[in-house]
Amino acid sequence: MLPMPAPPGTVLHTRLAPFFERIERTPLREWRPPLAAMTTERLRPGHHGDLAGWQAALAELPALPRGRPRLDAACAGIAPAAPLTPAQHDALVRALDALHPWRKGPFCLHGVYIDAEWRSDWKWARLAAAAAPLADRLVVDVGCGNGYYGFRALGAGARLVLGIDPSLRFVLQFLALNHYIGDGRLGVLPLADTDLPAGLTGADTVLSMGVLYHRRDAAAHLATLRRLLRPGGELVLETLVLNAPGRRLLAPPGRYAQMRNVHGLPTPDLLCDWLAGAGLRRIRVIDITPTTTGEQRATRWMRFHSLADFLDPADPGRTIEGHPAPVRAMLLAER
Repeated sequence: MLPMPAPPGTVLHTRLAPFFERIERTPLREWRPPLAAMTTERLRPGHHGDLAGWQAALAELPALPRGRPRLDAACAGIAPAAPLTPAQHDALVRALDALHPWRKGPFCLHGVYIDAEWRSDWKWARLAAAAAPLADRLVVDVGCGNGYYGFRALGAGARLVLGIDPSLRFVLQFLALNHYIGDGRLGVLPLADTDLPAGLTGADTVLSMGVLYHRRDAAAHLATLRRLLRPGGELVLETLVLNAPGRRLLAPPGRYAQMRNVHGLPTPDLLCDWLAGAGLRRIRVIDITPTTTGEQRATRWMRFHSLADFLDPADPGRTIEGHPAPVRAMLLAER
C-alpha cells in the first residue's frame, strides 16, 4: 500500500522547519513554541479557499541547478548556474504566475525578472542610508509581504529575520522564492502583529513598513512594536502621512486612493508625538517622499489597477476621492 500523502499544512510547515531550527539557536528561542503553533494552525487545510491552488503552484516549481544567491542587490534572488532551457523558463514562470499578484520586489530567479508592483528597492535604499547597520542583528519585519525586505536584511548581514504577514498568498510567494534561495535565516509566517503573545521581546531591529495606517488603533500597534524591541533596539517605521505643518490627522471618511482600510494619516509632527507617547526615544524623520507612478505601478506581475488609477486624472496631486496624493515618511526611533 502506498503511504498517504502528508496534509497540506504539514508540508508547508516543513518548508519553514529550517527557520524554526535557526530561531532555536538565538536569543529569540522562546518565541519558537507560540510561533510554530500558530503557524501550523494558519496553514491547516481549508483555512483559506485558495490555499490548495497556491500549494499546487509550489509543487510545480521545476527542479533547477543550484544557483548563487544575490541578496545584496536591488533585484534580490538567485543567479542561475547556467541559462535555463525554454521549457524550464516557461515552467518557472507558470508556477510563479499562479501566485499573482506580486506586490513587493523586484526579484530575479534564475533569469526570471519578477517586476513587482512596488519598487521596494527604492524604499530599501532610504532605509539602508540611515538605519543602524544590520550586521548580526535579529530583525522582525511586521507586515512583511513576501519577504523582500527580509531577504535584503540578510544581504546586509542580519543574523536572523522573522517576517510576519497575515496574507497566505504572500507566505506562499516567500516559500516559492526560498525554494530556490534556500536560506533558513528568514521565515515569513502567516501572522499579524496582533497575533503575537504579549511576552515576546528581544529584537534588535523592528520594521513596520506600510502597516500603521491600516490599524484602527495606531497606539496599540506602536506599543507592540516597542515591546518587540530589546532596550536600545531600533524601530524603522514607514507610513502614509499628511505632508503638512503642525499636528493634524486626515481620517478619510471612505476610501483613500481606493483603499478601504486607511484609518489615519498624521502629519510628521503628530506622528513623532505618537512615537514619543508609545515610550520611544531618539525619534527622527529620515525621509519624506511622494509616491510616484514610477515606484508603484501595474506590471506583468501585478495586473490589477495601481497608483495611476487612483489619482485624479486632472490633478495628480490629489487622489480620485479628492485627498492629498500619497506621501510616505520613514522614521527611526529607539526603545
